[in-house]
Amino acid sequence: MNDNQILNALFQAQNVTHAAILLSNEYEDSYGKYASVVALGENRIFTDPIELDHFKGIAVGHISYQFKNTIEYIVPTPNLVETTPLFMFFEPQKGVFISRDGSSESFGGFEFTSEQLDLNATFDIGVWQESTSKEDYLNAVEQIRNNIRYGVYYELNYCISFSAFANLNPYLLFYYFNQLAPSPFAAFYKLNDQFLLCASPERFLMKSGEFLMTQPIKGTRKRIPGKEKETIAELKSHPKDLAENKMIVDLVRNDLSKICKPSTVLVPKLCEIHTFSHVHQMISTVVGEIEQEVKFHQIIDAVFPMGSMTGAPKIEVMKHIDLLEDFHREFYSGCVGYMKDGDFDFNVVIRSLEYSKNSLKYCVGGAITYDSIAEEEYEECLTKASGIMNLLEKVSNSNQVD
Repeated sequence: MNDNQILNALFQAQNVTHAAILLSNEYEDSYGKYASVVALGENRIFTDPIELDHFKGIAVGHISYQFKNTIEYIVPTPNLVETTPLFMFFEPQKGVFISRDGSSESFGGFEFTSEQLDLNATFDIGVWQESTSKEDYLNAVEQIRNNIRYGVYYELNYCISFSAFANLNPYLLFYYFNQLAPSPFAAFYKLNDQFLLCASPERFLMKSGEFLMTQPIKGTRKRIPGKEKETIAELKSHPKDLAENKMIVDLVRNDLSKICKPSTVLVPKLCEIHTFSHVHQMISTVVGEIEQEVKFHQIIDAVFPMGSMTGAPKIEVMKHIDLLEDFHREFYSGCVGYMKDGDFDFNVVIRSLEYSKNSLKYCVGGAITYDSIAEEEYEECLTKASGIMNLLEKVSNSNQVD
């Protein structure tokens, strides 16, 4: 989709209660079928994966991280209120699928028109507040390291959130956000007055026929002009990043083996370095061939949530995550994507803004291992958070993309 089409799709999304705009931003992807998807309005809503077991139409939606509590018995974080549906897909009234070769399949009478968003808008964003104090964060990391030392688990993805009062146009904010930080699994997602503005580089799970594939990310470096080769070489050979990536690869191989035919779960690409607009990342690809009788809800039960956002072993670390973190991840660490004729493609919701009722939220985190240094992990979280805050400041001050 070009800029005019994106602006028109966002304009049309203003007039419906449910909408999704999924963009690949022209990143190369030898597995993905579609470059972009637009889905507007809802004919019906699905709130349970079982409802999609035999569904052969089009559905777009999300799975909240907290959906894990319906798969495994995990006591949820006390005194925190859920604001996002655990599982929600909608059958859109109209939309379009645009293939990577440029061809398109519209449905429901959808067409791009000349109407576009007004690019002149103010963005009023208040002071960001951390959900977790530095002291609490450092103590949590030491607690995680002690648990690893005593063999409770091997690695845990620990996250914190930031929130601020905001008065803004979420449609226009997504447009600028996507311009400044294009990503291969970007998503604008609307549920009534809830908005998810996602710049994710990570695919969670894709199904094409009997082929199933996941691409976990572990290992990230900021792009530094003039030092691209050195940064990539350092990431490619870093023992901690390699160990984290391979640990998650083993975890997802185990997940896929529950629903795939014997000897079909393979790792065709291990610890490959991919370059995006602002970062270099280490990505592995794990594939498998699904057993014939396996249904959609069984696939989700076997692999959700993604190991790259939990740790290993998955069930044990999820229990500890809920005890350590002082917020519900909800959209964050969940997934957004589409289903079409039994196939699907879902992202991992990271690098995302959530906006609802004048509140803006952003979450960050990282994998904690025994070798982690608490102060460095905290600074890494602040660095990740400052990246998005700098982008927001640029949008707020100028509403222009350089």
